[in-house]
Amino acid sequence: MEHLVSIVVPVYNAERYLCTSIHALQKQDYSNIEIILVDDGATDSTGLKCEEWGQKDTRIKVIHKENGGLSSARNCGIKESVTEIIVPIDADDLIEPTFLEVLW
Repeated sequence: MEHLVSIVVPVYNAERYLCTSIHALQKQDYSNIEIILVDDGATDSTGLKCEEWGQKDTRIKVIHKENGGLSSARNCGIKESVTEIIVPIDADDLIEPTFLEVLW
């Protein structure tokens, strides 16, 4: 049985990168994941896009918070995680499909 891995992604005004980044996370060979998107008070359509992704994929959890910066958003996501295995990813990161499998 694979252990659940939480991927915490702070997002702030990342509407240009978000779809590409989420697609890369969804295509991971290691699939027992939860993706926690933390909208850190974005002023563009990032929060709306997060909600849309959350409705499409049950592995995606969306949190909206007042802007507090990268560390604040990441810590918020970590607190909402249901596992102790946490992988921080930035909203503009593009990772290979084998990233989590190799990491594990």
